[in-house]
Amino acid sequence: MAVFRKLARKSDVPLGSGRTVDIEGRAVALLNDGGRFHVVDNTCLHMGGPLGEGAVEEGCVVCPWHQWRYDLKTGAHVNDPGSKVKVYEVRVEGEEILVGI
Repeated sequence: MAVFRKLARKSDVPLGSGRTVDIEGRAVALLNDGGRFHVVDNTCLHMGGPLGEGAVEEGCVVCPWHQWRYDLKTGAHVNDPGSKVKVYEVRVEGEEILVGI
């Protein structure tokens, strides 16, 4: 069973954007897709780009380095579904965003 930790406040992550957050020594990308929050590993599988700095478009995060796209719900690369970044469970309680670890 996951233990949930506070990552940020909703106001910390504007619509269509992300940020990199450290949770217990691991960098994760916290992303806002139309008011729905998602957390995935921060490292792009291609060349290690920071997904937390990527754009959020149509249910995907786009790596800022080489535009690799990952589905926010599954973590799967859109052109190679067998390649995935880890996806974390997210809860929103009031203004706080929590992640399951």
